Amino acid sequence: MRIGVPKEIKNHEYRVGLTPPSVAELVAAGHDVVVETKAGSGIDFDDQDYVDAGARILPDADAVFREAEMIVKVKEPQPQEIARLRPDHLLFTYLHLAADKPQAEGFMKSGATCIAYETVTANDRSLPLLKPMSEVAGRMSIQVGAHYLEKEQGGRGVLLGGVPGVAPARVAILGGGVAGVNAAQMAVGMRADVTIYDINNARLAELDMFFSNRIKTAYASRAAIAAAVARAHLVIGAVLIPGAAAPKLVTRDMLRTMKRGSVLVDIAIDQGGCFETSHPTTHADPVFEVDGIIHYCVANMPGAVARTSAFALNNATLPFVLALAGLGAEAAMRADPHLAAGLNVSAGKIRHAAVAQALGLPLG
Repeated sequence: MRIGVPKEIKNHEYRVGLTPPSVAELVAAGHDVVVETKAGSGIDFDDQDYVDAGARILPDADAVFREAEMIVKVKEPQPQEIARLRPDHLLFTYLHLAADKPQAEGFMKSGATCIAYETVTANDRSLPLLKPMSEVAGRMSIQVGAHYLEKEQGGRGVLLGGVPGVAPARVAILGGGVAGVNAAQMAVGMRADVTIYDINNARLAELDMFFSNRIKTAYASRAAIAAAVARAHLVIGAVLIPGAAAPKLVTRDMLRTMKRGSVLVDIAIDQGGCFETSHPTTHADPVFEVDGIIHYCVANMPGAVARTSAFALNNATLPFVLALAGLGAEAAMRADPHLAAGLNVSAGKIRHAAVAQALGLPLG
């Protein structure tokens, strides 16, 4: 199969769909890989690195989309990229369609087969292609939260870990999944006062055992979340419903109970965000303020640490790319129901139930 790798064009997105080591694996398996010039420059790979791995370099995205049968990306295609898709294209990337009806309609119009990293599943019902970026985003959320708590950034002027004689910052993490656990690990390492909120009691018990006495856990009732928000210096939104829009756990009214200069970090912004006042931001303009509360809602957080993120993502996606390229989309999905769970759009129809429900569109 001929696989195409365009350069990412989303604001401050430096990751790349395939690294040179991944290209080498695909070429060794007999596939043809075409890469847009400078596609890997954001993570310090030049065109020669791709040529050495066996790829051909093409001058622009138009050429990549024209030649490729399968497009491998990182972020959801932007409008000009959607316009390049054809019915015979197979697209493999993050999509996050539940929060973006125009994008979904663009894919439907294209007729392309679109498989989303974030809804591919595993035997244990986890999301293996979302996991590495959730790990990165969870860890980053504490770094950026600590930064924006600094007074010069408009924050409250609180050191996350405190010092002897001065209490540490209070961190509330909404969601005990991969992102939430990684956020907690970082926050604990910085000696913050950490509480994880979740609606799964079994998961709370697991987290209590995992972290021992280093964190607190609480059932995420509305009342508990309201109380947590009122006392927290930093709130991390890390909830996820696969394929669906994130629930709005923190309301505008709750913000008025928070201390001025507190910080909200919405990891769930790709799925619409879990704070009522959230809207997507970029690395170029990452924060905004509502009622004196700083909101960090960057929709591609892992792009800030692009080299780490690109390698972590490729480690997870490469086996699926090899399967899709080797068997073709239909045969690969028949052979692997977990990969089939990644199918979001094909032949002009929405194929994922949660996405269809979130968008109010019929399921094909």
